[in-house]
This record gives sequence, structure tokens and C-alpha cells, in this order.
Amino acid sequence: MDSRTGEELLPEGPVRRMIAAANRHDLDAMVTEFSDDYENITPIHPARSFTGSVQVRRNWENLFAAIPDLRITVYNATAAPDGSVWMEWGNSGIRRDGVAVEMAGVSIFSVRADRIAGAHFYLEPVDHRPGDINAAVRTATTAPAAPVDSRARAVADG
Repeated sequence: MDSRTGEELLPEGPVRRMIAAANRHDLDAMVTEFSDDYENITPIHPARSFTGSVQVRRNWENLFAAIPDLRITVYNATAAPDGSVWMEWGNSGIRRDGVAVEMAGVSIFSVRADRIAGAHFYLEPVDHRPGDINAAVRTATTAPAAPVDSRARAVADG
């Protein structure tokens, strides 16, 4: 294993094999680690959730084509007693148009019959713009409120 990628932090099994295959850009070996009925749940962006290893293939095929030097790094990982794998990770590379991309987050993988059966996926673009925690809290607490549905307002107003 390449110690620079942190793969050695992962328990033996399909998540470790998937990361190793992804770093080799071996799409077939990577997709083999997912069950056909794999379920990806993306709580921060629910509309992005999907089911099936066919979509896994489509996603990674596009990523490898658009980011030829895409590299995954595992920062931390642990296995739970139920066999799920918690992984803090990121990826980075340069898109074909020359734009650097970097994402980081956590994924919680469920494993069934030595395949990845599902994941709760929390991976987001890294934001390198200036601003500290105070600015972030200020933005979160002073941003304009979402418009209220007029039907909900009528009910609330009685």
C-alpha cells in the first residue's frame, strides 16, 4: 500500500480494496467492490442520493475522465462492531481544463457479504476563501430567510 494515501488505516475488506482500485483508476476493480443494490445516501444534498452500482460506475468514470490525476487520501478510518467503516477522506487533482479540485469529508460505509452495500456520504468541496469561524457564524445567522409559502403564512396568521 502507498502510505501517502492512508489506505493502511482502513480495515481489510471492500472499502480498502475500493480505495486502492480508485487510486489506480481501475474502474472495473473499484465497481466490483459495490453490491448491485448499493444505496448512497447524501444527507446534505438529498436529491443526490442514488441506488445501484451502475451509478457508481457512471460517477467514477466521469471523475477519472475529467480529473486524470485524481488521488484519494484517507485521513482516518475505523470499523464499527457492526462491520461498518467510518472514513475521513478527501480527493484532489487537476481537471482537464486546468482547474484544481479538492474535496473532503466523511463517509460511513455499510458492508454486506464482503461488498459495500451502502454509504452515508458527506464529501464537499474544500473552501479556501478567506474568513474565520466568526464570519461563518455571522453569515449563517444573518443570511436572508427563505421565502415563506403564502399558504403556510395564511395558516399561521389564522
